[in-house]
Amino acid sequence: MAAMAGVALTSDLSTPVSIRIPVLDLREGGPVAHARQRRAEMLALRDACFSMAPPLRSLAGPLDRISRAWLKRSASPYADEVARIAEIAGRPGVWFVNASYEWGCTTRIDVDPVPMLRRTLDWPFLGLGRHVEVALQDGGAGLYANVTWPGAVGVLTALAPGRFAAAINQAPMYRRIAHAAGFPIDVLLNDIGTWRRSAAWPAAHLLRRAFDSCRSYDEAVTLLTEAPLARPTLFSIAGVEPGQGCLIERTETEARVVHGGCVIANDWHPDSSPRAGRWTPRGGLLGQAYASERRCRALAECEARRRFDWLTKPVLNPVTRLAVEAIPSAGLQRVVGFEPVSRGLGLGEVVPVTEPLEMVVAAHGVVRSNGFLLQGCAA
Repeated sequence: MAAMAGVALTSDLSTPVSIRIPVLDLREGGPVAHARQRRAEMLALRDACFSMAPPLRSLAGPLDRISRAWLKRSASPYADEVARIAEIAGRPGVWFVNASYEWGCTTRIDVDPVPMLRRTLDWPFLGLGRHVEVALQDGGAGLYANVTWPGAVGVLTALAPGRFAAAINQAPMYRRIAHAAGFPIDVLLNDIGTWRRSAAWPAAHLLRRAFDSCRSYDEAVTLLTEAPLARPTLFSIAGVEPGQGCLIERTETEARVVHGGCVIANDWHPDSSPRAGRWTPRGGLLGQAYASERRCRALAECEARRRFDWLTKPVLNPVTRLAVEAIPSAGLQRVVGFEPVSRGLGLGEVVPVTEPLEMVVAAHGVVRSNGFLLQGCAA
């Protein structure tokens, strides 16, 4: 098995590190076919997520009903897919997962000499690294490789060969109450604001729309900048021509674009103009060692000459579940999944649980891959 600079590919987990990431051709069936073909894996991931927060099991039904009502009022055209996946699952949780937006990340865009995206996805739920898959999808604008899970409808990280690669980071949280005791109140008020905001896009659904419908980097930047959005979000996007790369900082009502190479975690970019109100960066709840500023600095200072050599602490942290590299001009995508050694709260040291997937895709399909290739199926 190939070694990865900066990351030891050894594991004390019962599941061996030699898991090969599945790659499915789902151009004909999309996420619904994905859920049907990989139902057992979808339910295993659901159970793994619930295992660290058992009270959520009793709340899954009510949360599903609230999420279903909101998604049907949103701008997303993918609500029918969520409904069909929920039927396939036969258990509550699908609507809630597809409406949630609570991901932390660290992302770097390089624009010269070749645009490239590097990112981690950080979230404490177990199973996200072990059950990661890559789905080849096509919504009309061309093939793209979506780093995803069975049962998920949106896009958090994907590569469209010859077009662009993009990823979502969670934006800072709007605060009304400065004291820490007011944090849960602000969470509730922000959620109420999202509930009241109809005809707006869930972030992951809007990013999927970009991959489905935008034939170029410029088209994708325009869509992600102008479409009405349900919650503040950071979109990082890399194109195919030298210099094509930017960070799109979105609130519900405005967009600010930072062009060129940049590094972002879960705060506004330091070169972005000040915003009204109080905003709290994400990541501080894990301690200052993993705060957005520390992660940004570490990733920005890394020369990143070899694959995944940027993946060191604090960019790699107790809740890292995925790391991805993508070069749109070459159709090159690399993915590796992580899980914690301790199965308690999912906040212990993390280790790789998959082989690093390296694949090259073109408009017609997979050119080369060391992943576990599976035949797709129709919806």
